Amino acid sequence: MPITIYHNPKCQTSRNVLGYLRDAGHEPQIIEYLKTPPSKSELKRLIKRMGAKVSDVVRWKEPVAGELGLDKNKSSDEALLDAMMEHPVLINRPIVVSGDAVKLCRPSETVKELL
Repeated sequence: MPITIYHNPKCQTSRNVLGYLRDAGHEPQIIEYLKTPPSKSELKRLIKRMGAKVSDVVRWKEPVAGELGLDKNKSSDEALLDAMMEHPVLINRPIVVSGDAVKLCRPSETVKELL
């Protein structure tokens, strides 16, 4: 079964998840989402498939979230999605797709649920 990881090589958690996948014998398709972000519709599909809220996939620690005035409880899904499209660094990572399952793998060990 093919596996895809939306990956940031500078992120320790993302590197750990990639390591877990490889240690388990998988060579996933790697999408460096900062270079090649998903489209807005693809990101919406990923979020829906993981059963999450849009706000769960925002990387709130990024300074740009505050600079844009985003609020976890008040910003609309569309505003959050638009912000993630404009600033892909706001997309929390790593997101792993395996068959029908999609998971934001934080902490790293949660990727084992997909294997």
